[in-house]
Amino acid sequence: MGEKIAGLDVLGEEYFADPHAYHAAFREGAAATRVVLPRGSRAWLVTRYEEARSVLSDPRFSKHHEGFRRVVELSRPDGAEEPAFDESLARTMLNMDPPDHTRLRKLVTKAFTARRVELLRPRVREITRSLLDEAAARGDVDLVDALAFPLPITVICEMLDVPMDRRDDFRQWSNVLVGGSFEPAEIQAAGQAMAGYLLQLVEHKRANPGDDFFSELVHASDDGDRLDQGELIAMAFLLLVAGHETTVNLIANGVYHLLRHPDQLAKLRDDPSLLPGAVEEFLRYESPINQATVRYTTEDVELGDVVVPKDSLVLVSLLSGNRDDAKFPDADRFDITRPTGGHLAFGHGIHFCLGAPLARLEGEIAVGMLLERFDVTPTEDLESLPWRPGTLIRGLVELPVNLTPRGAR
Repeated sequence: MGEKIAGLDVLGEEYFADPHAYHAAFREGAAATRVVLPRGSRAWLVTRYEEARSVLSDPRFSKHHEGFRRVVELSRPDGAEEPAFDESLARTMLNMDPPDHTRLRKLVTKAFTARRVELLRPRVREITRSLLDEAAARGDVDLVDALAFPLPITVICEMLDVPMDRRDDFRQWSNVLVGGSFEPAEIQAAGQAMAGYLLQLVEHKRANPGDDFFSELVHASDDGDRLDQGELIAMAFLLLVAGHETTVNLIANGVYHLLRHPDQLAKLRDDPSLLPGAVEEFLRYESPINQATVRYTTEDVELGDVVVPKDSLVLVSLLSGNRDDAKFPDADRFDITRPTGGHLAFGHGIHFCLGAPLARLEGEIAVGMLLERFDVTPTEDLESLPWRPGTLIRGLVELPVNLTPRGAR
């Protein structure tokens, strides 16, 4: 293990590189472990499956953004300044408790139906085909840049009718806002730029409604209720970021582990009907989100074999819960034929990921079409590839591969 402060593990570079080793030790020790977060806050990290699932659905673990700030100050003994996250981006339903959360989710769900997601299937296939055509012309590619990022960002931008000419700007802002290694000034600048851009989109949609998902959000109503401008900016931010970040890592992490486990790749090639189950194993084995967004206790809570005091920051590692042998036998084994279900990759409870069906659809299509068209071989040592820093995202920085059309060897 790496650096410690007052006997507590600091979640820094060594943790980002191999969180699984830390999680295994934490699960062995207790249901929740006190740690030091990258910016110095003390928090409780929940790593066992049962307790993780419990916390995700327990209202004593609040997500309300206003109370969060007070608890963050209490958790920082050195008094260091916490980066200021733009207020207009913080007001997402992910940072709310009922009844505010209930109201927003009800309005958004009306515009995010299973039928609308399924109707996207032909377009997702079309975008994937185009990206793979471009990749085929190059041969050697970074699969993150060539497929895993552009597919979901294109889909969500089209759903929200966001101009694609700002895609690279958006990716840069998003990387800063969800990353764990940027300076406070960089985070503040990215947040202001993102909020300003989204404000322009909201104003444009109010004046020019169309037949798109964002227009439905702008004009959605339930018994006369609708989202105000601030809520729309926050919702657009949440959907744009959550709508691509999870899927980028689902695709890249899944292909990465297929390449590391040739026997599993061979099984999938021999029987493409295994693909839906394989996607679930990608989600379980290397969850795209490591730690769910932060909660805090509103009272003392007994959690397994520990008591977490009132006004404590609490983080739930979805990544760790999905590697808990108590829930998933031989959990460190990558097995695409494993019985599906029960993993925490999309969370649990009232904050369960609204876009889970879309992420699954994009993951199945991207990986399925990739393997159907190409023999995929890594061009660098897989074990040496860097992972993105931070406690939120679990994803590769890059995945360099060679794509050779099947039958061309």
